[in-house]
This record gives sequence, structure tokens and C-alpha cells, in this order.
Amino acid sequence: MTSPSPLPGLPAPPPRGSAALPPGSYDGRLVLVTGGGTGLGRAVAAEFARLGASLVLVSRSDEHLAPARAELAAVPGAGRVTSALCDIRDAERIAEAFDAAVASHGRLPDVLVNNAAANFPVPAEDLSPNGWRAVVDITLTGTFLTTREFARRHLAAGTPGSVIAVGASYAWTGGPGYAHSAAAKAGVKNLVETLAVEWGPYGIQVNGLVPGLMPHEDMTRDIRSALDRAPDPGARQPALRVGAPRELGWAATFLASPYARYISGHTLVVDGANWQRRDLVNSPVTPVREQLGRAPFELP
Repeated sequence: MTSPSPLPGLPAPPPRGSAALPPGSYDGRLVLVTGGGTGLGRAVAAEFARLGASLVLVSRSDEHLAPARAELAAVPGAGRVTSALCDIRDAERIAEAFDAAVASHGRLPDVLVNNAAANFPVPAEDLSPNGWRAVVDITLTGTFLTTREFARRHLAAGTPGSVIAVGASYAWTGGPGYAHSAAAKAGVKNLVETLAVEWGPYGIQVNGLVPGLMPHEDMTRDIRSALDRAPDPGARQPALRVGAPRELGWAATFLASPYARYISGHTLVVDGANWQRRDLVNSPVTPVREQLGRAPFELP
């Protein structure tokens, strides 16, 4: 068990309900959030709502959407909150979700937050072709298809828009135990940089947003169990604390705001510098299989 650090670390964030931008910054604007019914997606949506935005929450599960709609509609200052069932691997379903947004709100979404993704820890040698395809299709292909639909509609209408793609720091570093997700997130980072250049002349900005360790109640069992194996996770961060989901929401509302119009093609990492840490002396290597408690690999 680790003893409390005598160092202060980075200060705690302002309390939940605080706003990083002036009240009403998103009055009259519509924000569509994929994976907006749970976890970090819902936390990001809440901060847009707090600033006056109307919301469209997109998910494959209405079980997630119904409680999220009720919670976000009750946020002080929030606009109208609707939802749409959608598998973002299917371009036709994505088009239907955008049609439903326009029908419900009378306008195109001004902001798209690509938060939906899939992930699970697995040694690469145990990763099945179906497991690889599922993660890459949702995380990378789904992000592209949703962004493409958003951009095509704004290009046709001649209107500006803002896209935020939620990424991961192992897009730069690699992600042992997460080969499928790390490869997909590297693709998402590259999409941000490519599409920002292509669509900037038309008034569409594209940025990435990377969360650090921000525990929340909707973490998958696999991710939660991996976190539980490391006691005192805050002590393992340079900030000496974990992040709060609302901190990701504040960053998202800034990137899509009028105050960040000249920021495009950038990926903002909100992790207290954790992904940049390096030890002076590396600790012994523990193979991913051992970290996940798996027996030595054998061919089937």
C-alpha cells in the first residue's frame, strides 16, 4: 500500500456545475454526441448542455439513452435533448440519425462529438479477426462515416461546423494489450489532421481530444478490473490525481467554441502529462499475458 504523497500535485478542478465559458455560449446551437448515453460521452454532453446547447445523443442502446436524456434535460440552462438509435458502422443508419436530428430540431447539428468506440484488453496473439474488426470498425470506420455525413451536409448547405474526435494517447505511443484500439485511434488522429486541411476552406474545423484516466461508473468490466489491480491510481499520475470527466467536457466546449476558431487539426490531451512520463530507470518488463493473468500461449 502506498503512503500519501507529501507533494500537492495539480489542483483539483472546480466543482461540478461550474462552466468554463460564459453562460449561454451555446444557446441556439445543436450538438450531436455519439456514445452520448454513458460515461465520458454523457459527461461531455452535460457541459455543452450547461452552456445552453440542445443535444442529440446517439447510441446503439436505448437502455442507455433513456436515462441520459432525462439527466441531461434537467441540467440548468440546457436546451432540448433528443436521441437516436444508431450503429455508427452503418452509413445508412448514420444518415437516418442526422435526418432525425434535423426533423426534431429544425437544423443541422453545429457540433459533432465522435465519442463512440469499442475496446477490451487482449494480448495481440489472442486477438481474433472478429475482435479486431469490431474495434476498428466502430472506433475508426464509425468515426469516419459519422464525420463524413456531418461534413457532407454542411458542405452542401454552405454552413460552418466543428468536429471533435475523442482519441487516445496510445495513438502516439502504441498500446500493448490494446493493439486493435491503438491502431484505430492512430487512424482517428490522422483523420483529424487530414480532414482539418481538406475542410478548413469551407469553415469546418476538426480537432481531437484525448482523455487521461478519468474513472466513471460506466467503465467496462475489463477496464475496471485492470484499474482495480493498480491501487491508488492517482499516485501513478504526474498530477498525483486522476481526472474528472467534466474536465474533458470543459476542453470539448472550448474547442468547439468561437474562442477556438483558429485551432484545427490539433489533438488536445487532457491527462495531466501522464502519457509523457518516463522513469529514469525502467522497471522490469512484465509481458502483457502475465499482466492479464493468462496462461502461456498455445496454438489451438
